[in-house]
Amino acid sequence: MHTLTRSSIILSRNYNIFTARHVFFAGDLQDSLPGFLKTAQSYAHTQQYHHWQTLKPFFNKRIYYNLITTTEMLKYCDTLVYYWTKNKREANFQLKNILSLLPIGSDIFIVGENRSGVRGAKKMMQNYLNLKKIDSRCRCSLYQGTLQLNPSFNENSFWNQYQIGSIILKSFPGVFGFSGLDAGSQLLISTFKNNMHGKVLDIGCGTGVISAFLLSISPQVDLTLTDIHAAAIASSKATLLANCFPGKVYSSNLYSNVYDRFHMIISNPPFHSGLKTNLDIAYKLIQDAPKFLYRNGELRIVANSFLPYPKILDDTFGNHQIIVNNQSFKVYRSIKI
Repeated sequence: MHTLTRSSIILSRNYNIFTARHVFFAGDLQDSLPGFLKTAQSYAHTQQYHHWQTLKPFFNKRIYYNLITTTEMLKYCDTLVYYWTKNKREANFQLKNILSLLPIGSDIFIVGENRSGVRGAKKMMQNYLNLKKIDSRCRCSLYQGTLQLNPSFNENSFWNQYQIGSIILKSFPGVFGFSGLDAGSQLLISTFKNNMHGKVLDIGCGTGVISAFLLSISPQVDLTLTDIHAAAIASSKATLLANCFPGKVYSSNLYSNVYDRFHMIISNPPFHSGLKTNLDIAYKLIQDAPKFLYRNGELRIVANSFLPYPKILDDTFGNHQIIVNNQSFKVYRSIKI
């Protein structure tokens, strides 16, 4: 995360704008520029635990990781720099949260890659500020405006709820599975049997859908759910609560906060970082899994059929099996010998 994203490159070209400002950075903070861009004082908020880990050495106590931005976080700030997220609903949630708290007259900067939909920021925020493009480079755009009206913000109005069979799913914007059950997770769920038991770790839990289905047929399973996304943590907790299911839910960058061993690790691992394909997360999930499994413990993951996971599974475990597959996805199982 030391290589600058295109969004940070365009911000660094305009560094002189920020030198006398008290800047609040938020949104998709994928690199360390917010930590070393020269300002009068910098603060940051992220919903992504791994971004918090990267930026914490630069900010100390002036960076916050949680779902919601609060008045206390913003009380010294006169400028917002928002890195546009690839999810429009998530951007709307985060921007309305922050703009509802900043004083009228605050300067607002929004930056993002054009293909991420950043052009839509002008229309989305038109009732609160008049954004104008002030720079464009590397297929990125930087917009500036002055806050004219505080939007109303109620986090509860952003919940999405839907039901699959008897299971209630709850989700905030930006969480994988927000609108419904994806085909990969559905295939993974189809491999679960009644009366499974033992300790199970669900990595990248999202809405909590995979764990909820497992608990619905095997209520004796001892489940732990982790994710890097604060909105996913809140969503999984709400899903378990709505179904009266037990389970421990907490933030972790893969295994960074995991201190236990399990009989099974389950996951539908991401293969994108922002807008780019990136297999590093899935590879690390696989390579480190044996440290967190009991002997004869199992890693079970679902992946797009074209992804090259068999070799890394064999290199790590010495074995792999395809439990089920279709035209698009495969469910792999590897056993710690």
